Amino acid sequence: MSKFSIITLLESVMGRGKINSNDNIAFHCPFCNHNKKKMEINIVSQYWHCWVCNAAGRKLTILFRKLNVQREKIAKLINLLDDVEWKPSKTTTDTPVLQLPEGYRPLWILQEMSPEFRNAVHYLKKRNIGISDILRYRIGYCRKGPYKGKIIIPSYDANGSLNYFVARAYYEEDKFKHKNPPASKDIVGFELHINWNMPIILVEGAFDAIAIRRNTIPLFGKTISNTLKKRIVEKGVKEIYICLDKDARKQALEAAKYFMSNGISVYFVDLTSKDPSELGFAKIHSELNLTTELTQEKLMEQQILCMI
Repeated sequence: MSKFSIITLLESVMGRGKINSNDNIAFHCPFCNHNKKKMEINIVSQYWHCWVCNAAGRKLTILFRKLNVQREKIAKLINLLDDVEWKPSKTTTDTPVLQLPEGYRPLWILQEMSPEFRNAVHYLKKRNIGISDILRYRIGYCRKGPYKGKIIIPSYDANGSLNYFVARAYYEEDKFKHKNPPASKDIVGFELHINWNMPIILVEGAFDAIAIRRNTIPLFGKTISNTLKKRIVEKGVKEIYICLDKDARKQALEAAKYFMSNGISVYFVDLTSKDPSELGFAKIHSELNLTTELTQEKLMEQQILCMI
């Protein structure tokens, strides 16, 4: 029995699906009823996940039971899985699937006006992050668990699967301002929002990317990951703006050299004082518009200055 039989059965329950890469099929989520197909089901590993409401599971039978599917269809599903000797993919077995932290609550859905909710919204407002940003990036907060008292900014890959998240304390007295998730940074941050046919802007953090808004990838640090380097070259990106903080100048110049050697036009945004999130949308775009293309001579000059 082929995968086609599994897909046919899924579509009889979920409606028409959209086949993506890596054996993923996208459906309308039956739990949040989002108007776009944001529930991904992998027909090899059986893992299913909605990137909007974060409903997820590791077995198709569990999904069917949650949806109160007729027993006959559940039995048929079990038989189909048995017939094809279903095996989870190595990726699913070897690498734990990243999920949003315990206690995560979305900020775009009106909650009871608890102190945590008010303080989280107030913190974002101080950083010039409004409701449109909250909706676009699915920003939430945690009321309990290891990430309690922290803003959560998720990052999703091109298929809408969670690949990282940022946790930032919104209480000043919190000694641990940042808490990293149990995940590798060898990813493409905010990939779901990226148009590879347009110029790419690279920044350090999620708040910097949100401030710039347009086609911006956060590194979640100062180093460009190998996955991101490879993706940029594979996608045939023509122009890159490197917009890292002053203390990451060395890493920025190394990245510039790499991309220029691959025929990509690089614009090195020389931030001397504030980072993009501090400058704000208008000022940082003014800096971007004034930046000229980096030449080999300018690159060597910047490298010498970095050594002094």
